[in-house]
Amino acid sequence: MKNLAIARRYAKALLLIGKEDGNTETYRAELGGVAQLIASEKDLEEAVANPLYDVEGRRKVLTAVIEKLALSKVTASFLVFLFDKGRIGFLQSINDFYQKLADELKGVAHASLISATELSSEAVEKIRSALSNKTGKEIILDVQQDPELIGGIVTQIGDLVLDGSVKTQLLNMRESLKRGESV
Repeated sequence: MKNLAIARRYAKALLLIGKEDGNTETYRAELGGVAQLIASEKDLEEAVANPLYDVEGRRKVLTAVIEKLALSKVTASFLVFLFDKGRIGFLQSINDFYQKLADELKGVAHASLISATELSSEAVEKIRSALSNKTGKEIILDVQQDPELIGGIVTQIGDLVLDGSVKTQLLNMRESLKRGESV
């Protein structure tokens, strides 16, 4: 829990800077790129984040990466600041929070759509459009299949779950019958 609070705090700080200077999207791309690079290169992650290595050596590796990627001054300073505060190990979590906050700022929401069978692109677009109209935000859908649903769909936007699956309806019916209610 503490790690998430730390990540959220640093992500918000960078977002505030981005809002002030109008470079929110630049910082999004740069932070995402660095986080992805470090996560995909385990040796680089070790060289930058492992406290068993010399601090100055780790700092040199980080500054070399920053120079090689030609990052903006703010992103470069932010990464060095994270390193100096001993928070560079939280970079992936900070990036995740920053991406979410930047999406919220742009009015974009991510939703998942799980269906029992493959949906046509027209059906997916209709659902995306309906969700967009309902929320007032641009919706990015992550579409998946789960044959265990039997039929119907389950959609989740943040904490809101819209479950129209046959599986859930059957489970609800079973519970009603157990309680002696008429269906």
